[in-house]
This record gives sequence, C-alpha cells and structure tokens, in this order.
Amino acid sequence: MCNLLEVNEVTVGFHPSGYRIDKGASALNRYTQWKIDRGHWCEPKPVCFHSLPTEGWIAVDKFDWDKLEEFLT
Repeated sequence: MCNLLEVNEVTVGFHPSGYRIDKGASALNRYTQWKIDRGHWCEPKPVCFHSLPTEGWIAVDKFDWDKLEEFLT
C-alpha cells in the first residue's frame, strides 16, 4: 500500500476517487476530476483546488496510465 498524503503535500499525484494533480501542467490541466469507467480514466474536467479531497492522495513522479492500477491495489 502507498503512503497516503494530504492534498497540499502533492505536486504530481492522484486520488483513487478520480482526481489528479499536476502542478507542472497548464492551468486547465493542473487540477482535474476524471470519470473512471471499467478501470479507465476518461472525460477529464478542470476543477478548483478547493474542491479536491483533502486526504488520501498518492504522489507519483509522472503519470504512467498503464501502471496506475499498481498504486490502487
């Protein structure tokens, strides 16, 4: 199991309920909420920082969508 973090501790990471943070991305892609359909993340939409879950975040160095499942198990 990964070490779970608070939202303010994450530079690049995701939340298992379908949120992603990438502070190096463009403004519209910095904080996003995704629909998770049969294990696939799709239909991202930008959200504001204050709408993100406050706890339960997993930090990653970069996003590798093919390896995302290993963090969720």
